[in-house]
Amino acid sequence: MGKQNPKAASRIRRHGSIRKSLSGTAERPRLAVFRSARQIYAQVIDDVAGTTLASASSLSAELKEQGNGSNKEGAKAVGQLIATKCKDINVSTVVFDRGGFRYHGRVAALADAAREAGLVF
Repeated sequence: MGKQNPKAASRIRRHGSIRKSLSGTAERPRLAVFRSARQIYAQVIDDVAGTTLASASSLSAELKEQGNGSNKEGAKAVGQLIATKCKDINVSTVVFDRGGFRYHGRVAALADAAREAGLVF
């Protein structure tokens, strides 16, 4: 196996540093965001129980026909979808985990859309 991409290694290191101080509970789960080159994913995680409570991505059945996971509109749609799924399971407050990514562009668009749809963080 070759050397790891230095950008990816730096992101993983940053994510580890962030995760030292963030943890999701049943009352206030963690909203984890992962962004690839083409898609964006969000999960609501209870770290105490080790379970994923809700998830949404640009590949979700509700959003797949839109096919715009690699732009801000797709990220906004994922943010709104994760917020509605959180409302369905009676979760209103979360801890935001940006996953080592800069709070900018698609990550910020997802977070802003989730806030507008009713999530508090």
